[in-house]
Amino acid sequence: MGNKILVAVGAVVILLSMSVFTVAETERVIKFQLGEIVGADFQPGMHLKLPFINNVKKFDARILTMDSTPERFLTAEKKNVIVDSFVKWRIGDVKTFYTTVAGDVNQANIRLDQIIKDSARSEFSKREIKQLVSTDRSAIRDALITNVSPHAAKLGITIVDVQVKRIDLPAEVSTSVYQRMEAERARVAREFRSQGSEAAERIRADADKQREIILANAYRDSEVMRGEGDAKAADIFAKAYSEDSDFFAFYRSLIAYKESLGKSGNIMVLEPNSDFFKYFKNQK
Repeated sequence: MGNKILVAVGAVVILLSMSVFTVAETERVIKFQLGEIVGADFQPGMHLKLPFINNVKKFDARILTMDSTPERFLTAEKKNVIVDSFVKWRIGDVKTFYTTVAGDVNQANIRLDQIIKDSARSEFSKREIKQLVSTDRSAIRDALITNVSPHAAKLGITIVDVQVKRIDLPAEVSTSVYQRMEAERARVAREFRSQGSEAAERIRADADKQREIILANAYRDSEVMRGEGDAKAADIFAKAYSEDSDFFAFYRSLIAYKESLGKSGNIMVLEPNSDFFKYFKNQK
């Protein structure tokens, strides 16, 4: 009798355990009845089901990451760029997610990857390489999220974020771009050097002009001062001569004797009775 009671209690416990299921906060659950969906999106907690008739399937409700393989896209100027990106997504409508991709995350990533690449191809074809390198990535991000979200919703997926990790140029494009950049930098350098040479010539010409003006003004001032000095000297000379003409004549003769006589190599041819020797004759 005791064994039968234990068996009955065990059967009841097993039956009860088969009649309930729990939903965690990180899960999305679908309840089936003989293979047909009869419930979805249960709140976290404990829920009832009919044993052997109902069964449940659980899915991860956390944010998942789909890391795309690098893909080549054409830009507006028909140049190839290699784009590496990733997508953050979660299950939005678990029933739709199950019916479209059979609840398979890998299958969802494949479908989502194709949607992302189609949208990215359209966005990159509108921009040139220079814009892709210099433009704020958030503009591309916002455009991709806006374009991809409606298509992802048809798979029961909610797009959380789309990010372009890196934009690279193929080797052949990189070489031509770097050569073009080098040529552009060389052109700018030549232009700066030309402008510098022009400015230097202008400064040099102005300096030469200022030099000539300063020298001319200095020469003019010196000639004026020299003329004034000569005039003053002549005036002093005239006044001195008028005061004592004999002494002045004698003094001038002494200066002439000093400058002319007593120096080697000097030869003078004069008559003895010339005025030059008049002070040698009159010794009174």
